[in-house]
Amino acid sequence: MNRRNTLALALAASLTTACSLAPGIHLKDAEVTDRAHEQGDQRFQIQVVSPYLIQKLAREHQAEVAARQADPNAALLASYQYRVAPHDVLSVIVWDHPELTSPTGQYRSPEENGQLVYADGTMFYPFVGYISVAGKTVIEIQRELTSRLRHAIKDPQVSVRVARFLGRRVEMAGEVKQPQTLYLDNIPLRVSDALVKTGGFAKDSNPAEVTLIRGGKATLLNLMSYYEEGDLKQNWLLQDGDTVHVGSMTLSQVFVFGEVKNMGTRPMYRGRLSLAQALGDSAGFDYTTMRPAVYVLRQEPSGRPEIFRLDVEEADSLILAAQFPLKPRDVVFVATNDLARMNRVISQILPLVNTIWQTWSMIYTTKTQIGF
Repeated sequence: MNRRNTLALALAASLTTACSLAPGIHLKDAEVTDRAHEQGDQRFQIQVVSPYLIQKLAREHQAEVAARQADPNAALLASYQYRVAPHDVLSVIVWDHPELTSPTGQYRSPEENGQLVYADGTMFYPFVGYISVAGKTVIEIQRELTSRLRHAIKDPQVSVRVARFLGRRVEMAGEVKQPQTLYLDNIPLRVSDALVKTGGFAKDSNPAEVTLIRGGKATLLNLMSYYEEGDLKQNWLLQDGDTVHVGSMTLSQVFVFGEVKNMGTRPMYRGRLSLAQALGDSAGFDYTTMRPAVYVLRQEPSGRPEIFRLDVEEADSLILAAQFPLKPRDVVFVATNDLARMNRVISQILPLVNTIWQTWSMIYTTKTQIGF
C-alpha cells in the first residue's frame, strides 16, 4: 500500500470519528430510554406522535376538564341577593314623612340623604336608634324598620334600597385594559362580567391562566375554555374580597432549538400553540438536514419527564403537528441524522483536508523529482 492510499484511509477514518464527535446536541431514542431506566423510571418510553396519541391527548384533556373544580357559589346565582355591608349607603323612604325621607332637604341626592352603614355594621335612624343591618338584605331591613317605626308612626310605609355600594369589593389586576377595584351590587358578578367592566383582556393577556385568589387560596381558571367550550366551571361567581389576576402571555412560552432556521422562544397565543405553529414561527426546518426528527421535551407537574417524537418524512406528518398541543415551557428540539451531521462536518473540515492533501502532493512530487 503506497503512502497516498494510506493517507486516504487515515482521512476517511478521521471523518468517521469526527462525525461521532460533531459539536451540538445529539438526541438518540435508545440512549435517552436507557438513561431513564438506569435512573429508576422503568416505564419511560419516547412516545411517537401518531393519530392514536392525538386521540389519547384529547381524551386526557376531556378528563382534565371534567375534573376541574366547580364554582362553590354556582347554586347561589339563581337566588342571588345583595347583603348590606359596612360603608354602604342606604336610602330609606317613609311615605308621607319627608322629614324622615329627606332630612337634609329634598333637593339633595339619595346618597347625601342616605344612611351610612358604620364599620360595626349598624346604622342610625330616627325613632329607631341604632339598628344592625350588615349581612341583611334590603327586604329584611325594610321589614325591621317598618316594625320598629309603628310606635311613632301609624301604619308606616317604608322602602329601603342601597343608594351607593361601597361595602363589598373585588380587585381586578394583571393583563386587563383597566385594572381597578369593582364594587359588588345587586346584580351578580361573575369573572367574565368583571372582565367586561375592566375593558376586557389586554394585548399580552393569557385568558387560559386567570388566577382567582379567595381567602388566601389561589385557583387557576381557564377563561378560554369558558369562551370556546362553554365550560361554566371556569366562570366563577365573585364574592367580597376576591382578587382576579389575568396572567401574561409572556409567561407562557415554548422553546425551539436544533435544526430550524430561527431558534428561540415562542409565545403561546391566548394560552395555546400547536407544534406546527411553533415550527412555522421558527421559519421551518433547516433544509440542509436530511429527514429531521422533531422532539417535544416536557416535564409534568409531578416532575416526571415526557418526550414525544414526530418523524418528519412525509408532508402529511405536519397534519399531526397541527393537532399536537404544546404546553407552557415545552422544549421543541429538531434533530438530524448521522449522515447529515457527517456532511456538515465534511463541509467544515474539507478546506483543511484539501490544504493538507496539496501540501503532501507538493512534497511527494518534489522528492520524486530530486530522486528520493
